[in-house]
Amino acid sequence: MKHTVITIARGYGSGGRTLGKLLAKELGINCYDRELLRMASDESGINEALFGKVDETLKSMPLFKIARREYKGEILPPDSDEFVSDDNLFNYQAKVIRELADTESCVIIGRCADYLLKDHEAAIRLFFYAPKEDCIARVMKQNGGTEKEIIKKIEKTDKGRSEYYKYYTGRDWNDARNYDLCLNTSSMSYEKLIEAVKSYISIRI
Repeated sequence: MKHTVITIARGYGSGGRTLGKLLAKELGINCYDRELLRMASDESGINEALFGKVDETLKSMPLFKIARREYKGEILPPDSDEFVSDDNLFNYQAKVIRELADTESCVIIGRCADYLLKDHEAAIRLFFYAPKEDCIARVMKQNGGTEKEIIKKIEKTDKGRSEYYKYYTGRDWNDARNYDLCLNTSSMSYEKLIEAVKSYISIRI
């Protein structure tokens, strides 16, 4: 297969993470999800736990402070007062994502990868979503819990991802124009969704 980097943005409960892993297995390439936190930690020397605390979410702050802070590629050195700031943690994670995209075919889940690689010739940017009732059913089957608890989790997670994306890209997370292909995961089985993506990839490359 020609060098291909597939980025996956996904609504919570859409099955996007599962699809990413299945797609990577089908294509015989690596899938990077939370592994990116460890890799960014190794790259920077910053404790992995700090990356985990701001993984696809912003720390609590007044809404007026959630303003555009578009990634420019800069990395702050260890002697900087902002070395372990949330923004620099993002910088290191972004650096890892861009280096992976340059060196191997892979699937990268979340973490603004579609934006970071928007000009990368090998990137194919996907967005998976589903109606709320389908997301609730999927989360309930996988993790259990009451419907009220699950709805709260879905809303909180998607809100966090949306604010995180807006802050670092200046764009709306669920805007179809950010992606090459958007798929409603309730419309097909995982197997058919994978086949649809593979067909699209074959056309693109």
